[in-house]
Amino acid sequence: MKDAIKMMESAMSPESIKRARIKAEQEIFTLRLAKLREELNIKQLEMLHFNQSSVSKIEKRKDIKLSTLIDYLDSLGMGLEIRACSKNAPMEDTLLLRI
Repeated sequence: MKDAIKMMESAMSPESIKRARIKAEQEIFTLRLAKLREELNIKQLEMLHFNQSSVSKIEKRKDIKLSTLIDYLDSLGMGLEIRACSKNAPMEDTLLLRI
């Protein structure tokens, strides 16, 4: 699989590779939200502060407001931690937010 990805990337510009990786991360994020809820055995209908339709839309969004994410996680009985990290140099992460 890595060889296939390398082969595809060899035909792409660095900017195209960057855009593709960002898009992939957005897709993975939405899958992780739904998986997290499912692992906690919470149905969409059981989410506090959200109706089933809203949960479905949140779990399919590529871009989500931070406030919505905080409310979603709170409904799962979870919090949120945001860290900043260097893209280029190895350095310790910096905690920006913990709710």
